[in-house]
Amino acid sequence: MADERGWRKLRGKLFFRLRERWNTLVLRPFRVAWWSAQGMTIGRGTGFSNLHVTWPHQVQIGRGCRLEHGIYFHYDGMYQPGPSILIGDGCFLGSNCEFNITNRIEIGNHCQIASGSRFVDHNHGIQPGQLIGGQASTSAPILIGEDVWIGANAVILEGVTIGSGAVVGAGAVVTRPVAANTVVGGVPARVIRERSDGEPV
Repeated sequence: MADERGWRKLRGKLFFRLRERWNTLVLRPFRVAWWSAQGMTIGRGTGFSNLHVTWPHQVQIGRGCRLEHGIYFHYDGMYQPGPSILIGDGCFLGSNCEFNITNRIEIGNHCQIASGSRFVDHNHGIQPGQLIGGQASTSAPILIGEDVWIGANAVILEGVTIGSGAVVGAGAVVTRPVAANTVVGGVPARVIRERSDGEPV
């Protein structure tokens, strides 16, 4: 019985290592080559699985980033020169994040963006007496500094700037600028407190 358990454990480790090596040595270079051929810029050492991308040339990903599955880079518009979706070096993007951009988004180095977060840099007009879908939209770039942590399912909207070292709580809807080293949360997001040097979040 003990030998059988030991064999199962060894077999599990072996399959884990084989899958890891397959992803790193075979699938990753193929994915990088596939998206690069379509115009996406991908930094050295960046790894990802399946992506959904409308205009690959609009996406620039820095070095040493890790992207989980199901991320959607949606440049919402006709062909334009790019890039307009810029991810810095050393960033983590959790599963099922969405970047819905008509203008521009810039994310600084070493940011941590948790699963399900949404970035939308445009908005519908809402004048009464007209169909909302037919009204002219507005847009403004989203700018995120370095070392920012954005919690799961947060929503960052048109024209928002988030300063370096800021923390956005899970589920927050950010509609206005966030100062550096500030912790915000809620709907709409409000300041919870400031970060101090050496203080854990």
